[in-house]
Amino acid sequence: MDAITVRGIRKSFGGTEVLRGVELSVAAGTVFALLGPNGAGKTTLINILSTLVAPDAGTATVAGRDVAREPEEVKRRISLTGQSAAVDEVLTGRENLRMMGRLSGLGRRAASRRADELLARFGLDDAGRRRVATYSGGMRRRLDLAISLILTPPVVFLDEPTTGLDTRSRQALWEEIRGLTANGTTVLLTTQYLEEADRLADRIAVIEHGAVVAEGTPEELKARVGGEVVTLSDPEGAVLAELPTDGTLAGLRRAIAAIDHESASVALRSPSLDDVFLAVTGTREPAITKG
Repeated sequence: MDAITVRGIRKSFGGTEVLRGVELSVAAGTVFALLGPNGAGKTTLINILSTLVAPDAGTATVAGRDVAREPEEVKRRISLTGQSAAVDEVLTGRENLRMMGRLSGLGRRAASRRADELLARFGLDDAGRRRVATYSGGMRRRLDLAISLILTPPVVFLDEPTTGLDTRSRQALWEEIRGLTANGTTVLLTTQYLEEADRLADRIAVIEHGAVVAEGTPEELKARVGGEVVTLSDPEGAVLAELPTDGTLAGLRRAIAAIDHESASVALRSPSLDDVFLAVTGTREPAITKG
């Protein structure tokens, strides 16, 4: 069963077409990652699916509800965390969480208990009683993410959720995401970390110029690059070139024959999502701070 379906979604701003007939299906209880270069259209797609922006053409459903015809029903079934923290600076971290818990329908004790759980999960125990105005940018981001996870709706949208977080906080969020999907929640995320998509996502779609240019599991996408990658390095260890092969001995020989550096060293490695980006977009890094 699909929790999200996208059929022929188009969107333009002024004379610029941002989405050009996007097609996606996201199975319930899975993590689906959107990757692509800056301005590819990822954030615009999430804004459409979360009813913040209306599409120009096409249809989309979230948790069985049409985003254009039933926006209020969609809102009841989702949680959205954007690229910037949206918290009340006057309140403490714990007060923010308790307030949102109460507004989300939790009782007084349940809201307090959930606030304490999330403060611990995101490493904010010691800062929970401090006003948010005193928090660093990374701490505000962690609090914002914690607020979005007070309840467990059918669908959660995370737009670059771990940008600006330290390693501990990123790993804590990964654990929370795995816990959500284990309980049947669907997660659609954008990320600037290829490792994050590789480790978390059940499926990945690469978007470029408003269209899906590649889709599959991380393993399927990496298999498109080739069996192995030949890395050529100079005597100081700097990488001079990387050449994909088909995994055969003949392919390896062809790659080595193309190398014209007698003093260079050669190594083999498995393909990565970084190689997928280079192959399908011509860009080494996703660089998806906005989309």
